Amino acid sequence: MPSDRLLVIVEDDAGFARTLKRSFERRDYTVLIASGLDELKTLLETQSPGYAVVDLKLAGASGLSCVETLHAHDPAMLIVVLTGFASIATAVEAIKLGACHYLAKPSNTDDIEAAFRKAAGDAAVAVEQRPTSIKTLEWERIHQTLIETDFNISETARRLGMHRRTLARKLEKRPVK
Repeated sequence: MPSDRLLVIVEDDAGFARTLKRSFERRDYTVLIASGLDELKTLLETQSPGYAVVDLKLAGASGLSCVETLHAHDPAMLIVVLTGFASIATAVEAIKLGACHYLAKPSNTDDIEAAFRKAAGDAAVAVEQRPTSIKTLEWERIHQTLIETDFNISETARRLGMHRRTLARKLEKRPVK
């Protein structure tokens, strides 16, 4: 793990960001908060954190853009993507862009710190024999299209060939945040 304990949290939910910040500060981290990509870029002009926690869905941008920016700033930075909108597609993209781990919400500070410690892969992880369900496949396709459209619901519905309200109802059952 990097020796400096400087951590940046990229989260647009101010309440959640403050709670996470306090929790990490109790663990002797120095914590910075950015609510989006523009704030993150400004912050990186003067700071070089060793750790980052990035929310996948930010107002106005995808957290994947933040992961890409953080990794370009420092390829050794340990980046954990934290999301309530977990899918295989975004997990793969996050890792390709430089994240060391991907956690579904709800996750706490213990989970995130454990993810920082487990930055290296483990070839001994058991492979599941369970087939993917139709609902999971549908959700993966919806999620991938949402990413491609920068979370534009109308455009996603158009590309999937479904009514916008139908998509909105599906998203209400599995909230994006």
